[in-house]
Amino acid sequence: MSRIEKRFADLKNRQRKALIPYVTAGDPQPGVTVPLMHALVEAGADLLELGVPFSDPMADGPVIQAACERALEHHVSLHDVLDMVREFRSSDTETPVVLMGYLNPIEAWGYAEFASAAGEAGVDGVLSVDMPPEEADEFTAALRSADIDAIFLLAPTSSEDRIRRVSESASGFLYYVSFKGVTGANRLDVDAVSSKLDELRRHTDLPLGVGFGIRDPESAAQVSRIADAVVVGSALVGRIPEMLEQPDAIPASLASTLSGMRTAIDQDAG
Repeated sequence: MSRIEKRFADLKNRQRKALIPYVTAGDPQPGVTVPLMHALVEAGADLLELGVPFSDPMADGPVIQAACERALEHHVSLHDVLDMVREFRSSDTETPVVLMGYLNPIEAWGYAEFASAAGEAGVDGVLSVDMPPEEADEFTAALRSADIDAIFLLAPTSSEDRIRRVSESASGFLYYVSFKGVTGANRLDVDAVSSKLDELRRHTDLPLGVGFGIRDPESAAQVSRIADAVVVGSALVGRIPEMLEQPDAIPASLASTLSGMRTAIDQDAG
């Protein structure tokens, strides 16, 4: 059983919903990332999503694009991101870490070589937003050989055939994008998401995480009623530009935002 599977099983036993924050590795500078990861866990994160900076993040809105640009100013590479995970793992061996990014840097490294290095660093899952499930067999096999879960995205426009393919290829959990568009937009329709999740559950027993459009404690609580995991990114990353002159304040500030969501989710469940 993978670290992600164990975490979701434990949460289910405790009747608790997962809270998964996303931050971009190296934003706004590399030294912030690991302390931020630890602060988010202290604030109630159950899993962590760590974005790999990329020069053309086509699925991301302006907030995450800007975060990638800030990280790339420091030349943060995929190798550097694995070093950050390795450092995080030196004092946290329990919290699952999922890398989220684009295929190009992984292809440049080589699937097998990347998977081996990622597994050694302590990565638990990889979500490549531009990897079509129809072409993912070699990629997912490499990840599984390193005991890494392959995470896939599904969207409101996903056909039944796409849902079936993803359900067969994925492990760990499925990430449902709450609406068609880019990250950071603000069009969350909880009823529509609930209906789609019902459809997904006819094809998979994997936990279902929902991201995009979760911007505050209220929307986090709403999504937690219908999903197994709440993924929040832009609402956290969007606060970083306010603190570029005070980077040491970023971990506590983002942790405070996440803590409010954790409290709302838990109170709603109670």
